Amino acid sequence: MVTPDRFDLAMMRALEREGRLTVNALAERVGLSASACSRRLERLEAEGAIVGYHARLSNRLLGHPITIIVSIALSGQSERQLAEFEEAVRQCPNVLVCFLMSGEYDYILRVAARDLEDYERIHKRYLSAFPHVTRINSSFALRSVLDRTSVLIDPAR
Repeated sequence: MVTPDRFDLAMMRALEREGRLTVNALAERVGLSASACSRRLERLEAEGAIVGYHARLSNRLLGHPITIIVSIALSGQSERQLAEFEEAVRQCPNVLVCFLMSGEYDYILRVAARDLEDYERIHKRYLSAFPHVTRINSSFALRSVLDRTSVLIDPAR
């Protein structure tokens, strides 16, 4: 990847705050022509600096206000076991995020649920049934303090 210059950083900062900007509005904000801005935007996307555009939806307003952090240990870490577990995780619609970890647990998941009874259903139907699981530890989030999608781009950079 080409090292981002001040225009690239300004574009990414603007899109990080407001992902629905048109190319013309973005170009105006960063002081470029629309065609130059469009070329840079295509390059940033192709290089993977910008990985997508999406709306951030409220799980609370969608009826899933409970967030659970689930730590899972597996019976082993062979390539087959990891692949089977990861495929099973993809089938659970309540799993929002899944990380392969180092340390005491093999995976950390962020799960959304309607209430405690819903989480019990998720636990029985999915989490406990995932292949190779030996231990599950669930922690309920009391409130969200910070929820970033990426490292904020330092304007001083």
